[in-house]
Parts: sequence; C-alpha cells; structure tokens
Amino acid sequence: MTSPGAASISLDATVLGTPQRVRTWGRTASATPVGVARPATIDEVVAVVLAARERGLPIKPIGSAHSFTDIALTDGVLVDLAALSGIVRVDAARDRVTVLAGTALHALSPLLNAHGLALQNMGDIDRQTIAGAMSTGTHGTGLAFRGLATQITAAMLVTADGTLLRVSETENADLLPAVQVGLGALGILVEVELQCVPQFLLRAVEQGEPFDVVDEFLDRAAAVDHFEAYWWPHTDRLSTKTNTRLPLETEYRPLSRLAEWWEDEFFGNGLHYTISRLGLGVPALTPRVNRLAAALYGNRTFTAPSHEVFTSPRRVHFQEMEYALPAEALAPAIREVKALVEREGWRISFPVELRVAAADETWLSTAYGRRSAYIAVHRYWPEDARLYFTAVEDIMRAHDGRPHWGKLHERTADDLAPAYPRFDDFLDVRDRLDPDRTFTNAYTRRVLGS
Repeated sequence: MTSPGAASISLDATVLGTPQRVRTWGRTASATPVGVARPATIDEVVAVVLAARERGLPIKPIGSAHSFTDIALTDGVLVDLAALSGIVRVDAARDRVTVLAGTALHALSPLLNAHGLALQNMGDIDRQTIAGAMSTGTHGTGLAFRGLATQITAAMLVTADGTLLRVSETENADLLPAVQVGLGALGILVEVELQCVPQFLLRAVEQGEPFDVVDEFLDRAAAVDHFEAYWWPHTDRLSTKTNTRLPLETEYRPLSRLAEWWEDEFFGNGLHYTISRLGLGVPALTPRVNRLAAALYGNRTFTAPSHEVFTSPRRVHFQEMEYALPAEALAPAIREVKALVEREGWRISFPVELRVAAADETWLSTAYGRRSAYIAVHRYWPEDARLYFTAVEDIMRAHDGRPHWGKLHERTADDLAPAYPRFDDFLDVRDRLDPDRTFTNAYTRRVLGS
C-alpha cells in the first residue's frame, strides 16, 4: 500500500456532496444518501473516503445504477464514479489496457477499437461502468469464455483508511481473485487493467426455433463461439442467437439502418414497451402477444464489430433475477420454470434468457469451479414480481444455483457460504481491508454477514 498525496487535502464537508434520492435503473431499489460525491480524480476519491471516515459515515461506490439489488446504495455517502472515465495507458505488447473504473462499457468499446483491441466477451447490456460490471460478476455467453471480471489482470482501489492498494499478478497477487468480484465491499475500485484481444467481428445468426432445443443446448453451445436463447412464456418457441468470431479483415455485412431500427428500436424497445403496457393493463392478452412476438422477433443474419453484436439497447425498464447453475442442469431447470408458469396461470410478458459460461477461479464468481448455465427471468418494472421470482428461485436453489450479485434474490450469507468454496477466504480479505465495515450496507450485511 502507498499513501497518496491526497491525504493532505482539506477534509471540507463539501467533498461529500449533498443529499439526493438515487434509484436503480430497474426502479427496484432507492436510497437518499446524506451526500452524493462526484470525484473526478483518484485523489478526490481518497479525499471523499477520508472525509466520510472522519464523520463516521458509511461509503458505497456506484456506477450506472444498473444493478437491480441495493448493492450500490447507502444512507451514508454515495461515491458516483461517472467522472472517473477513460483510458490511462495501453500495453500494446500484451494487449492490456488500464482504464479508470467509472468508464462505461458502451464508451470503452470505441476507445479499445481505436487501439485495435476489444473485450474478449460482453453481456447484452453495455450501460454499466467497468467497475460495476466487474464487481457484480457480469458475464456474456460462450462455453469457452469466462465472466468479465476474469479479464482483470490488475486493479487499484482506495481502501477504508484512504490508502491506495495495487493488486496484480505480481503485487498482492493473493488478493486478485477476491478483488475481481468484490461486491464493492473491499474498497473503491479506481483503476482496472484488462486483458483484451485483437479487435474482431461477429457473424450473428438469429432465428426462431422449437422449445425442445433446450435439450441440446449444451451441444449447440459447444459447437460455436457464443450461443444463447430466449424462451417466450406461453409459447413453445425460442429465439436463438449464434455468434461466430471472425477476423477483422472479414467482409463487413452490417444490418441496414432500416433493419437495425426495425429490430432494435421499433420491436425491441417500442413494441416491447407496448407489449409490456398491454400485459400490465390486460394480462389475458399476454399469451397471444407473446406468440406473435416469438414469430416475428429475431430472424436476421449480419456481420459487425463484436461490441455491436454482443449488446443491444434496453430502454424498457424491468426487474430481473438470474441464477447460475451447473451447466447440465439447464434443460431440466428451464422445463420446470415452463411448467411452473403454465401451472400457476401467471401472465409473463418478458422472455426468459438462457446463457452459458466457462468455469473460472474468481472466488465470488457465479461460475467459480464449474461450467455454468444461466437462467434469467424478468418482469416489467411496475408489476409485482415476488411470487414469480420466489417460485423460480426455489427451482434454482434445488439445482445448486448461485444468484447473480447484481440481480434480485433473497439469499443470505448463511446459505450462500456453502455455495462458494472460497467464501470464507473472501471474508478474511474483507476483514483485512475493511475491518470497520466502512464499505458496508444493508445488502452486504445480508449476503456477507456483519
């Protein structure tokens, strides 16, 4: 650890910001901190930590508020990292790039492309900051690809006493698998070094297929680079997406502007909003609307830069719960979810997302130690999701599921600990870096304990 020069900055209360109500993107949680600080430099982050500590206030960093849980909320001091953005340095020889932690994923991809680089894999949403995505275990799909956090090869964070801790493969290396998915409980990430790859294209094939494809899902996923599917409740149809990695020199065959607008904006957002509103006001229409959507949505083939294919705009606000299961449990688990929806008679307008990922060694990664499948359920934000989510969670727990840290779930430290072989090791690192629980909140108390 090194003591920054910022330690001498005057601890004027103005560095802590003013009270402001903050809510998550999905409208699932909110808080009114005593101050929302917006540091623009690492030294200013240190000043905020020292000022808050002097006043005995808890601290939580926040990115784009795209988590559905209250993981990034606090009644103390909220540290908005949005201004801490951009590339710090590029190691061209090793394809590694150091970025400030508040950099949004949608801003990062063009910056990497300018250096001929790209992220190895991405999820389907790019509104998160790099720190938020890594800290909650965001992932994409592909049996040969691990979660985004495993791409962190080094990091710098501000710890509870205001010092800077550098973690890498050669410096404090024992802490790296804890810091990669740290839940914001170890300190405030201010810089991360990412292992990138040369820029590449993806050939996307999107089509409707029978629901029974779930039985061959793992074989399909093993045969291609990236495979995922969406099941439309009240139907026997999936929308599948198959993405194949291609060299940058491959012929670029993007969608026409009209085709892109039709699929992503008109249908994916505009019509989806209408479907959601209809489902809210007249639930009986949902099955018919879903059958129409399953027939019309996702029938296209195109080739484009990786980040344009991996991600899609999401403007309709929703609630989400996602579980990671042992990969072999995907088919039986999604069949149980389908039977549940049919048995209970619920009207579910949002599709259920199915993805996969390789095993990794990051301690709190949902794919730690096992090849994993992901099942994500959603509801339109004003709807009451509790019965649906609780019943689905029971199914996921029966299949040894682990909840996504940034998405809704009801798990606690007592029953999460057995699901993660290195859980106690993570708690030991937390005790070492934040013994006074400066970075705690209601969420971390629930999932990590006091």
